[in-house]
Amino acid sequence: MIVVRRKYPRWWFDWNVALLGLQSRIAAYLYLLREEYPSTDEQQAVRLAVRYPDASRDLSRWLPLVKWLLAIPHLIVLSVLSAASIVTVVLSWFAVVCTGRYPRSLFDFHVGVLRWHYRVIAYAFLLVTDDYPPFRLAA
Repeated sequence: MIVVRRKYPRWWFDWNVALLGLQSRIAAYLYLLREEYPSTDEQQAVRLAVRYPDASRDLSRWLPLVKWLLAIPHLIVLSVLSAASIVTVVLSWFAVVCTGRYPRSLFDFHVGVLRWHYRVIAYAFLLVTDDYPPFRLAA
């Protein structure tokens, strides 16, 4: 739709953001960032802020054809970080069981990996921005 008609249907955007919201709640639960079981129909403490783009003004017409290709360096780095985060989630679990606290450095690492992951998804797959995502864990 963006390439042919320079439009981003609102229903498509809403569906994608809702699906990404569910994915973020599940990821927060699996990363031990939240205790409540992820809901499929309610908003919970995990929130995503995704701005609806004006496709004719904010988005390049031809860039959606190559965004997935431009995201490959991010996906390579994120695959390494995701593997590291699996190991650190296990360490976090042991830390929570033994000390009753989630180590702040591991918490920040997991949130940063998820944040980076969602920036890349918004760029390459949701197609809501043409701003290339930065290579960093921070906001």
